[in-house]
Amino acid sequence: MELGSYQDQSQATFSLTDEDHTLANSLRFTLNQDPRVTFCGYSIPHPSDARVNIRVQTTGDQASEVLKDSCQDLMLICQHVRSTFDQAVVEFKNKKGLDAMNIEP
Repeated sequence: MELGSYQDQSQATFSLTDEDHTLANSLRFTLNQDPRVTFCGYSIPHPSDARVNIRVQTTGDQASEVLKDSCQDLMLICQHVRSTFDQAVVEFKNKKGLDAMNIEP
């Protein structure tokens, strides 16, 4: 859900349900890397409420578009981390790492 003004779309607050610090902090990080973002922060209204509010203020671009771009950037980062990890596991197994360590798979 997006909360904000229809007149000034460069700032908005987005409420994400069923999320916690894991996604919110990652999104905050990617948003703060974007030069179009002047402010980004998040809050969790109550610990028992599985909801995150993310505030985005930009230099003029639509806040919803900047958030969408940051979500896509975060997905690319996660894909890169996953592929790098998978590659390292394959390399470890190919070097007979488990045999040398006397560990059973």
